[in-house]
Amino acid sequence: MKFSSVLATAALAAGASAHTILQKISVDGADQGQLKGVRAPDSDYPIQNVNDGSFACNKDLKHKDSTVISIPAGAKVGGWWGHVIGGAQGANDPDNPIAKSHKGPINYYLAKVDNAATAGTTGLQWFKVAHDGLANGVWAVDTMINNKGWHYFTMPTCVAPGDYLLRVELIALHSASNQGQAQFYMECAQIRVTGSGTNKGSSFVSFPGAYKANDPGIQLSIYDTKGTPYMGGKTYTIPGPAPLQC
Repeated sequence: MKFSSVLATAALAAGASAHTILQKISVDGADQGQLKGVRAPDSDYPIQNVNDGSFACNKDLKHKDSTVISIPAGAKVGGWWGHVIGGAQGANDPDNPIAKSHKGPINYYLAKVDNAATAGTTGLQWFKVAHDGLANGVWAVDTMINNKGWHYFTMPTCVAPGDYLLRVELIALHSASNQGQAQFYMECAQIRVTGSGTNKGSSFVSFPGAYKANDPGIQLSIYDTKGTPYMGGKTYTIPGPAPLQC
């Protein structure tokens, strides 16, 4: 069997059920509570079609309340991921918050809305406020796993106050050498940015529409010749626009 085939088989086996769901937000270290202000499904399965109509905030959303989380511009914001709703799938779950094989980036987008608690998810214009890919041999997913499910970004200080949906997206690339096999996990949080910022975003994109299935950060092999999933020293290109700069 060719080496590439061995990698593909191993990646598919690892990806059988080692999925994840974003379930909590923290603001400057304060946990806002399980599923408070976070729209989430019960299913931990990814979306793999970048043109899926539910690509903005995921599908079959079973958990949705009226909470709107207040986030001061400049705050440290965290998102907490768990294998299934509640976190671990049984005692000593090796795939909580996600399987270690599921290397990839984490992206953060905002869409301005009139009322975050009631806003729909179609037809919105999104701008990226942060992303984390591969740096010094560490993927964003590695950082999240090492932080027991938490991954953080800083809300740009210049973001204009108001209601937004915060789209948090994790992309698992373990099988991404074949088109359509990258795994996208995303949930949206209902937030209200406060402060004196005036920037209402730039480099807007739509979901679906922002990504193509063959984008260089979506269809690629992340493995080196030894089977290590760290790009063999190559640079990883995070999909989507550049984050907002203040």
